[in-house]
Amino acid sequence: MSHQTEARSRLSVVIPLYDEEAVVPEFYRRVTTVCRTLVGDSYELIFVNDGSRDNTWTILQMLAHRDDRVVAVDLSRNHGHQLALSAGLSLVRGERVLVIDADLQDPPELLPDMMQLMDDGADVVYGQRIAREGETWFKKVSARVFYRLLLCMTDVPIPRDTGDFRLMSRQVVDALLTMPEYQRFIRGMVAWIGFRQVPLRYHRDKRFAGQTKYPLGKMLTFALDAITGFSIAPLRVSIYLASCFVGLAGLLAIYVLVGWLYLGVVAGWTSIFLGMLLFSAVQLFSLGVIGEYLGRIYMQIKQRPLFIIREIVTAPPADQPEPLKVEELARDVWGSHARR
Repeated sequence: MSHQTEARSRLSVVIPLYDEEAVVPEFYRRVTTVCRTLVGDSYELIFVNDGSRDNTWTILQMLAHRDDRVVAVDLSRNHGHQLALSAGLSLVRGERVLVIDADLQDPPELLPDMMQLMDDGADVVYGQRIAREGETWFKKVSARVFYRLLLCMTDVPIPRDTGDFRLMSRQVVDALLTMPEYQRFIRGMVAWIGFRQVPLRYHRDKRFAGQTKYPLGKMLTFALDAITGFSIAPLRVSIYLASCFVGLAGLLAIYVLVGWLYLGVVAGWTSIFLGMLLFSAVQLFSLGVIGEYLGRIYMQIKQRPLFIIREIVTAPPADQPEPLKVEELARDVWGSHARR
């Protein structure tokens, strides 16, 4: 029987991972404890391995073989966080779906509060960060600037200081899965869908172990995907700049004409050179903005699949009546390393 045709669970948890072998055992322990307390055995953990280079996939296979509530999904290569998350969402069977990263910066122990807010009528409960522990001042400042700039540029009210950590109803997830964007900004896509969305404010913890998977280059790409996916303001900025420089060109033409008629002044090479630089900069900037949007159109119209799943590993329901203990997992992992 395929995974998608099995009985529906009360809760699905989707966890994208990339080189997270150091955090998986502790994350599994904490999220399993919370899920069993809330919904008993009616939950599933969908771990999506996004082309990890370490032993993340080995650990996930062990979990899936020993715990029938674990679904281990291995992508064909590193597709990126947002596409890995989309792959996991395409497989969920739960009436409610929690999206969370494995680094434990977003505490799984907040799930009961999220479930209560959904019981009270919310369709989406998103985590909104009050404080961010263990992050550099540059990342904190750049994140604040990004979210506030995005809010000013878009017509969709995307909440500030939020990530992908959220609990969604089945109806919202089904709507999200119909959206075909290739460059995905999922927190913005969920905001666009609408329904009743409420925040849960919390203090974000520092990473449990390992290194961040979002260096500066990926952060800039992510920001570009967000802005170009939900706003045409940059295209309008280029129009505004062009209009301003057309006005400046008109003033410069009047100045040259007045000088030629009354002042007898021959225009110097510096003013000509400065004017050429200004106009060239505006033209190149406008072409760059247009190029970004054209590039995204080009990627979209090719209609390639968003992701490719190499393998899905699950266990028969009778194999593991109780969750796997972290100590057993660690012993199995290091034992397999020794045999190698």
